[in-house]
Amino acid sequence: MEPATVAVENNPLQYDLAIIGSGAAGLGAALYAGRYRMKTVVIGKDFGGETAKAGTVENYPGVPQVDGYELVGVMKKQAEVLGVDFVSAEAASSVRQSHCFEIAAKSITYQAHHIILATGAERRRLGLPNEKELTGKGVHYCVTCDGPVYSGKTIALVGGGDASVKGANLAAEYVEKIYLIIRGAEVTAEPINLEKLKSLGNKIEIIPEMEVQEIVGRGKLEKIFLSKEFNGSRELVVDALFVEVGAVPNVEIAKSLGVTLDERNYIMVDNMMQTNVDGVFACGDAVNHFGAFKQDITAAALGAVAATSAYNDHKVHGELCALHAVPAGAGMTITKT
Repeated sequence: MEPATVAVENNPLQYDLAIIGSGAAGLGAALYAGRYRMKTVVIGKDFGGETAKAGTVENYPGVPQVDGYELVGVMKKQAEVLGVDFVSAEAASSVRQSHCFEIAAKSITYQAHHIILATGAERRRLGLPNEKELTGKGVHYCVTCDGPVYSGKTIALVGGGDASVKGANLAAEYVEKIYLIIRGAEVTAEPINLEKLKSLGNKIEIIPEMEVQEIVGRGKLEKIFLSKEFNGSRELVVDALFVEVGAVPNVEIAKSLGVTLDERNYIMVDNMMQTNVDGVFACGDAVNHFGAFKQDITAAALGAVAATSAYNDHKVHGELCALHAVPAGAGMTITKT
């Protein structure tokens, strides 16, 4: 299969399968779709998703220790060897007719018989005034990306789950002091990560049953205010605030396709990753499968299942898109994500 580069006007590039999202789930799907010899394109704005930002990954089977970006890089190479195309761009999509979908990216239109939504999730914000204005100016959502900037400084990290604990362990390699602010009475994390956290000694101070109520700063973060007093004051002066309070699934494309979501806004799938829309499959952090348990290994596994289902469906409906194909953009309604 030749790599796709340019679409002729009114003649969109046609694929058997379009995968929206290039994180662990999308890459897992791409690998299996390539092995099934499906003509496949992966469209994703942020290559690698959250895995690429994860820092050191130590719990992926068969790989004792690897940088997250390196891990997804290897996954991509595996898929490319099998002829899968990759497009680095924001995607938009709409249904044309039965088993014929269109995706617009970088002013190029792609047609596909089937779609796999591997759109992942975005880091949840605190929703406080001044948070957006100070994002990147002392307020951050990725310790791997921005932690080294605060070498020798004092930071606060919000969140009491495993992600925040891993973030604190990583930040401890750079910063002088960490305040870990948690809503509950105790931190909940994998025992191995919790043991490492406890070994940090005085470098980390856990503040339980507390919330951040105000973010203060002009041009850059200056301090935060807590929901109640800590060491005699609600004011806490820090150089940076890192937020690790979960994620929100990216489901705008799913909504535009008429895909059913659950009460928490996650994409509903069956055990074979089929959604309620014929020809649309989903996998990874955006789906309701495995509940709140979101890991690289489960994302990649769900991607493999989604690709298998798409392949089985393709054997039945594979020619329908070609039969219904019309010039790009005709009657389309594009919804961005």
